[in-house]
Amino acid sequence: MAYAVTASNLHKSFKDLHVLKGVSFNIPKGSIFALLGSNGAGKTTIVNILSTLMKPDGGNASVCGYDVMHKPEKVRQSISLTGQFAAVDGILTGRENIILIARLRGVKNPGEVADNLLRRFGLNEAASKRAAAYSGGMTRRLDIAMSLVGNPDVIFLDEPTTGLDPEARIEVWNTIKELSDSGTTILLTTQYLEEAEHLSDRIAILHDGIIIANGTLDELKKLFPPIKKEYIEKQPTLEEIFLAIIGLKGEESQ
Repeated sequence: MAYAVTASNLHKSFKDLHVLKGVSFNIPKGSIFALLGSNGAGKTTIVNILSTLMKPDGGNASVCGYDVMHKPEKVRQSISLTGQFAAVDGILTGRENIILIARLRGVKNPGEVADNLLRRFGLNEAASKRAAAYSGGMTRRLDIAMSLVGNPDVIFLDEPTTGLDPEARIEVWNTIKELSDSGTTILLTTQYLEEAEHLSDRIAILHDGIIIANGTLDELKKLFPPIKKEYIEKQPTLEEIFLAIIGLKGEESQ
């Protein structure tokens, strides 16, 4: 199997706080990989390491075959990063935002690129409006559209639906699915269990600085205690699986 992203035994500390304690995982090309964990679990730290914004204290990682430590410029050429807060200039129109990024990246025909992305993300009618007038869902879609300038092979989405209402969240979910269907590899960090369950091909649960479970939803369900049969057979939700796995790991560490 070909992997777009690999991480092996990543460690990272901030003064006396050991955030990552040997994190390892692989992401197959063209898949959506969800990194699920509570606030402070280390999800953003992993994204920062993989996107070359931060150096690990130990371990190694590669993106599109390029080592993040030794070939950071090659990694940056292959990726795009959408953070927790939209990097959109509210003074500029939607079209102007995309053109700006295209020019900064040295992409040919920036106007044509902007028009194609606006059409792809359903923002044609709002193209000439200032981004400050966009709804939350539209702003996030524009942010993701900007991240696609230059056709990156891998996109890191760090909690992309934080603060969005349910309708806007579904808009972003549909956009992420479309990206994956087109062959883009996506690493999605989230604290929303429903989001990971709805979008991901594989889910890794990050807890206390380590990956305590990694697999498809069906594989994670097998880690859940046997189903109790009452009147009907109830399938466990991802939330129940998440809490059960963390509880089991907590008991093992005692």
